[in-house]
Amino acid sequence: MTDAVGAAGAGRDPEAVSAFVEHFAAQLVEAGMTRMPSRVFAALLASDTGTLTSAELGEQLRISPAAVSGAVRYLSQVHMVSREREPGSRRERYRVHSDQWYEALTSRNAVIKRWEDALREGVTSLGADTPAGRRLAETLDFFEFIERDVAEMMERWRAYRDAKHR
Repeated sequence: MTDAVGAAGAGRDPEAVSAFVEHFAAQLVEAGMTRMPSRVFAALLASDTGTLTSAELGEQLRISPAAVSGAVRYLSQVHMVSREREPGSRRERYRVHSDQWYEALTSRNAVIKRWEDALREGVTSLGADTPAGRRLAETLDFFEFIERDVAEMMERWRAYRDAKHR
């Protein structure tokens, strides 16, 4: 039984679930995520358990196992889903966690740090007093500002979440 069917059994219309998945996936695509990872992520997010197998995702989304595999590989790399083995089975389940946005933003912080390092090297290589060097320095300033703001925002988020769920 797919999660969409299970959702219908829980009083939800499988067509409404599917419509939500496609609508939310379209929003993610509009924000820059590729289509297949967007659909897989939205399907996992909409499942009651937060987990689905490759076969369940393929059936629900009407996509090939290769498409599921590629989407999950991308989503794993950006820390939006994790893979889990079913006990006593070779099948993997893919899980979206309640803190997936926090994890995704936190992993982006490491990317921003690498960009900052590359920009510092660029400023040195191009010269801080050149137009290109000044442009890189301003970009570096922006990323340093964002990095500080994201770290503070994550602290506020943890406090807010903990207070709300006491």
